[in-house]
Amino acid sequence: MTVEKQTTAHGDVLIIGAGPVGMTLALDLARRGIDVIIVEKQRADAAPRTRCNHISARSLEYYRSLGIATEIRNAGLPRSHPHDVAYVTSLTGHELTRIRIPASENTYGSVGYADSGWPTPEPPHRCNQLYWEPILREHLRTTPNIRTFYGTEITDIEQDLAQVTARGVNGAGESVQFNATYLVGCDGGTSRVRKSIGAEFEGTEVISGTRGVYVRSRDLAVKRRVDPAWMTWFLNEYSYGCVVALDGTELWSIQFFLPAGRTDFDSIDPHEGIKAAVGAEIDYEIISVDDWYGRRLVADRFRDRRVFICGDAGHLWIPMAGYGMNAGIASAMTLSWQLAGVLSGWAEPGLLDAYEAERKPVTDQVSEHAMALGLANLDTDLVRNVPPMLLAEGSEADAFRAEVGRELYDVNLGQFACAGLNFGSYYDASPVISYDTESAPAYDLATYTPSTVPGCRTPHIWLNDGRSLYDAMETGFTLLRMDPALDVSDLCLAAGKHNVPLQVIDLSVAEAGDIYQHKLVLSRPDQHVAWRGNTPPEDASALIDLIRGAGNLSAERQ
Repeated sequence: MTVEKQTTAHGDVLIIGAGPVGMTLALDLARRGIDVIIVEKQRADAAPRTRCNHISARSLEYYRSLGIATEIRNAGLPRSHPHDVAYVTSLTGHELTRIRIPASENTYGSVGYADSGWPTPEPPHRCNQLYWEPILREHLRTTPNIRTFYGTEITDIEQDLAQVTARGVNGAGESVQFNATYLVGCDGGTSRVRKSIGAEFEGTEVISGTRGVYVRSRDLAVKRRVDPAWMTWFLNEYSYGCVVALDGTELWSIQFFLPAGRTDFDSIDPHEGIKAAVGAEIDYEIISVDDWYGRRLVADRFRDRRVFICGDAGHLWIPMAGYGMNAGIASAMTLSWQLAGVLSGWAEPGLLDAYEAERKPVTDQVSEHAMALGLANLDTDLVRNVPPMLLAEGSEADAFRAEVGRELYDVNLGQFACAGLNFGSYYDASPVISYDTESAPAYDLATYTPSTVPGCRTPHIWLNDGRSLYDAMETGFTLLRMDPALDVSDLCLAAGKHNVPLQVIDLSVAEAGDIYQHKLVLSRPDQHVAWRGNTPPEDASALIDLIRGAGNLSAERQ
């Protein structure tokens, strides 16, 4: 990566916004041979925000494909620090319940935990953005075909039949101009790119308010009486919120959630709130205070011709289940291979029609799950009027707390062990997927059923040689063949005619198990099923045309 000082630049893809979603998109495009420009209004040395605390298994599967999952997994809390989620009256008070999640050192092969035994090579990781965003930045810096322009704010965007032009001002006050074949806005909730394409948010503008306080205190860990956890939720007469351990020693993010419908941030005094959360006086330093609204908003469109939006630019929702950023990463990885296919010449521009058709329904679904969780936690009598019995002493109070703990566990287990959100989403109306008569399995927060129904995530399995199936897959399409006697040469020739990247992997009966019941399954570059069958397709050329967007040509050839 070269940090540019020139005032004009041209690239294949211009990305506005160098947060986690924008950087992930840039890294994946770059490994596919695409020339990327990424522009960020913050300076290169600006500290990351501390909002994101959870990297989903699905995101880590993608980071594994980029070769950086291990670095991310080693970041954040000490490897021996538990990733539990605890519910307490305060950090020195009563524990109500605990969702047990293994420490990093026990992530692989652990049993008996809320998220153990998942069908993935990469279980979730609890780590604050403060620690893993710099890993992405460093990889951005060392990737040759990525150019970065920090301290640069885009003020105007326009497009024509040939390119997109973005103009702005850099840190030196100079006018800058960027020309690219395509532009992707990863510029957050106030996205200038979203506004430039006339897209508008739809949904629930405000569910509630949250006051976040970033704190440095060694005293908190010393005086805490409940067992350590990654996230400790507290419920008492002052507030309902959580304390997130960032480094396990002295850095903490304390979030105070207001009941549903309330947005009066100043009703939470940070100092009184910290005292109530801990349940004791401690020594601390407030580094920053961050007030934000919980919402459920999804843009009414994700694209206008050569301009796309991704991440928070296209959706905002209350961070229950911690899936806002992770949904953005999934969108980035979908858009990446589609843009790369068109720019590399093997795909037609019609492939790009699939981005909105696939990702918008999924983000709608996830936003509904997040809002339901938010209301289940915030819009309750327990939060609005904390019963005195919750904080009392004695056997009757103990029994009451046990009942409350069971309710909290049942309501929240799904958001902290959300196999459904990680693996269950599917594309059921894509113009570049060949469907059959079977519907994708339903999913909820916690429930996932592996399936090869077209549109579903390609089910993960371990190969006989110990490798992950995903590690065996390359960056293009993969035809999984359960019967090596089947002649798939026509499909390979049809793909080769258009330079569509396609590899064939033969799976044994033992490897395929009960999941891969069809003899042929075609997996896309983003590990979703594009087609399946028990015999090769009758018209191999038609199938290849469909998956490369030639069966859904845009009205405007670009």
